[in-house]
Amino acid sequence: MKLPILSLGHMILKERCENINQDYPNLGKLIADMWETMQNANGCGLAASQVGQPIRLFIVDSKSTYENLDEAERKEYFDTNDKGIMETFINAQIIECSERCWEDKEGCLSIPDLSQSVKRPWTITIEYYTKDFEKQFRTFNATTARMIQHEYDHTDGILFLDHLEPLTKKLMESKLKRIIKGQIKPKYPMKFL
Repeated sequence: MKLPILSLGHMILKERCENINQDYPNLGKLIADMWETMQNANGCGLAASQVGQPIRLFIVDSKSTYENLDEAERKEYFDTNDKGIMETFINAQIIECSERCWEDKEGCLSIPDLSQSVKRPWTITIEYYTKDFEKQFRTFNATTARMIQHEYDHTDGILFLDHLEPLTKKLMESKLKRIIKGQIKPKYPMKFL
């Protein structure tokens, strides 16, 4: 089922989310609905808080991004032998980040039609549970690491806007107000204030 995505302005997007256990009610359905919602919105990631659930759960699809790039772009945005992932992350904790950082544009399904450059570590090591509650300890690089960090931020109540310089945010202020008020027409279901 496609769920409405909460727009910028909803306070749940600024909350630190709670860990869950495998007995969380209707967890399998929520995860399936999140995948359907994200794919319908042509997204590459979605956090549970964006659909109104303040829990440490997010999904990432860097595989579709990889498949839509040409060979030269793949070399720029993905490490060798990395063809992307389609993964569910539950109770994730980033354990380590590389000193090497890079900037690239990011957008957010809760903030439609806006993107800005955000500086993030190139490599992260993360501990998490899969949808089947199997514990994982993995290292990701480049675009996949960026997508994970973006969604992970959501579980801490952080939006990509929070990484921007004050002047950059000031220049976007009128667009952000229009999004909060629902004065936009996204191509996917959203819930505005």
